[in-house]
Amino acid sequence: MMTETIVGRLLHSAKVLSVFFVSRCGVLLYSRIAVKAHYGDETAMACSSVSIFFPCYQDWGTMGSMVLLTARTAERLGLDYDITIVDDGSNDHTLELLDEIARRFPQVKVLRHEKNRGYGGALRRGFAAATREWIFYTDGDAQYDVRELEQLVQHAGPDVDVVQGYKITRHDPLHRIVIGRIYHWMVKVAFGLRIRDVDCDFRLIRRSVFDKITLVSDSGVICCEMMTKMQRAGCRIVETPVHHYQRAHGKSQFFNFRRIALVTWQLLGLWVGLVLLRRTT
Repeated sequence: MMTETIVGRLLHSAKVLSVFFVSRCGVLLYSRIAVKAHYGDETAMACSSVSIFFPCYQDWGTMGSMVLLTARTAERLGLDYDITIVDDGSNDHTLELLDEIARRFPQVKVLRHEKNRGYGGALRRGFAAATREWIFYTDGDAQYDVRELEQLVQHAGPDVDVVQGYKITRHDPLHRIVIGRIYHWMVKVAFGLRIRDVDCDFRLIRRSVFDKITLVSDSGVICCEMMTKMQRAGCRIVETPVHHYQRAHGKSQFFNFRRIALVTWQLLGLWVGLVLLRRTT
């Protein structure tokens, strides 16, 4: 019954989205003209080609709607785009949904990890799979509104390498907000970061940035590693506020005592390598 409900919702989403693929070339041409008229030629041309990906772990409750909204947003903006879902060892329930998404949406590719490689492992796989000039990613749990990709595109000028979102207000349980603020303060001081929100995973990045930096972390500390290396490499970063929402499905894998202790240990190792020893890789 649960599977039939999921498939039924996905079929409904596919019917809505089919309007955008009947005459895709015409829609893209119209959208690009509209974007240029609204934002100006320079901004419209600065970010017109985007590889989009979502790290996914047990996100069967949100992945379908995220794909639909992302495709609609990309079409409306006139982007040349593709979508990749990096599944990091989810169970059969999620895999069944992802198979259906791939069948219904030809522009979506699903990459699978047989075993969970960690958040950093999923991000590194997504970055490596990107083919367009820009890369946009956000988490598969729908705590960010993918329609706000438009705000990132607006800021992606020719003199920008990274458009970094920051949460207007964090909508999480109190203990997560407190731990998150402590973590954010610690990494900003320890790594000398000059951005407002290190762990806001709503980013638009030039693919060429990864010719300058190499990421190695498999855990959630990859965000700190990535932003530290980007800042050190002289990447031009702009920030823009984005909305953050309560988790609609599933639960966080990071906020328990064992994970917090592990992340603390991993951050220490990262600090020794990047700050104390000044390693570049």
